[in-house]
Amino acid sequence: MRIVRLANFVAPRSGGLRTALRCLGEGYLRAGHEPVLVVPGVAAGDKVTRQGRVITVPGPVLPGTGGYRCIVGRARLRRLLDELAPDRLEVSDRLSLRWTGSWARERGVPSLVVSHESLTGLLRLAGLPGGMAHLLADRLNRRTACAYDGVVCTTGWAAREFRRLGVRNLVQAPLGVDLHTFHPRRCDAELRAEFARPDQPLIVHCGRLSVEKRPQRSIAALAALRAAGVDAVLVVAGDGPMRGRLIRLAAGLPVHFTRFIADPGGVARLLATADVALAPGPIETFGLAALEALACGTPVVVDAASALPEVVGAAGVAVQADFAAGVRELLAWPAAARRAGARARAEQFGWPTAVAGFLLAHGLRAPRATAARPA
Repeated sequence: MRIVRLANFVAPRSGGLRTALRCLGEGYLRAGHEPVLVVPGVAAGDKVTRQGRVITVPGPVLPGTGGYRCIVGRARLRRLLDELAPDRLEVSDRLSLRWTGSWARERGVPSLVVSHESLTGLLRLAGLPGGMAHLLADRLNRRTACAYDGVVCTTGWAAREFRRLGVRNLVQAPLGVDLHTFHPRRCDAELRAEFARPDQPLIVHCGRLSVEKRPQRSIAALAALRAAGVDAVLVVAGDGPMRGRLIRLAAGLPVHFTRFIADPGGVARLLATADVALAPGPIETFGLAALEALACGTPVVVDAASALPEVVGAAGVAVQADFAAGVRELLAWPAAARRAGARARAEQFGWPTAVAGFLLAHGLRAPRATAARPA
C-alpha cells in the first residue's frame, strides 16, 4: 500500500515530529508498504531515503517559529496528491492541511489525521482565556474529526480534547523510541567530565528552545537547587527562538548550552550520561525526548499538567511547578534502581509496537502485536 504522509511545521532541526515521521516511515517500509512523505522546505526535492520517498515542497518560513516552514498553495499540493495516487493518506497537521481530508474523501482514499499537539494548550499560550480557548479548540477539533476517517492520538491525555466532543473515529496509538540507539551503555565518563565533577549532579534539558516547551523552567530549577545547597550542573541541548533569552537568563549559573545535536547517538550519549532529565513543557502530548531519556536509563521530571506522567509512569516524577523538588526526589533514589526503572519503562514503547499501532489505525496488516486501541 502506498501511504502518503503530509506534515507541516517540520524543519531540519525540529525534534519530536521529525523523529516520529522518520521512524514511522522506516517501519512502514519494513512492513512491506510504500511510504511517501511530503514536507515543506527551502526548495523542491524528491529523494529515496531509509524512510521511503521524501518529497520537499517549497514553503515559506513562519515568522517567530525559529525556522518552521509551511506548505502553502492548495493547487500545487492537490496536483501532487493526484499524481501520487495514495492508497492511504496520513496527515500530521490538523489545521492548515485539513482540506486534504475532503480531497481524500472525494477520491475514496481512507485518511487519518495525527494529533501531535494540544490545540487548547496552544491557544492558551497564544493568550486566549481558558474558556475561549476551549470553545475555539472544540470547534476546530470537531471540524478536523469530521474531515478524516480517523483521528490518531498518541496518549489518553491527547485524546481527551476529542473525547469530550464524543468523537467516534478516535484511535489511540503510542509513539516509540529506538531502544538500540538510546541505551544506558551510551553513558560516557569523558563527556561527563566536560561538564561536571564526579560529585556534582548532572541535569539535562534536551529539546527545542521555544515558548511552548518552557525551557526557562529548567534554568529556574537549577537556580533553586543551588540556592538549596545542591551543587548541580545543567546542560541545555537544542536550539530555537528562545536561545538568546535563555543564555541571558542563565548568566552566573553553571549552565552549558550545546547546539542542536543532529546525530541521535550524540543525543543518547548526553542523556545516558546525565543523572536526571527535565521535560518542563505543560502541553506535551507524548514527549519523545523524555522517552529517549528513559531508554538511556535516566529518569525524568515532568509537568504534571501534560501527557508525560502517562508516558514516564513510575520512572519519573511529575510536579506542578517545583522542578527542583522533583530533581531532589529523583536524586534521593538509589542510582542503580532509578536507572533500571527508567530503562524498563522505555522498553514498553519500542517503535515496532508504535508502527503496528499506526498500521492498524490505517486498517492495514500489522507486522506484530499492537498497542493501538479505540480511544
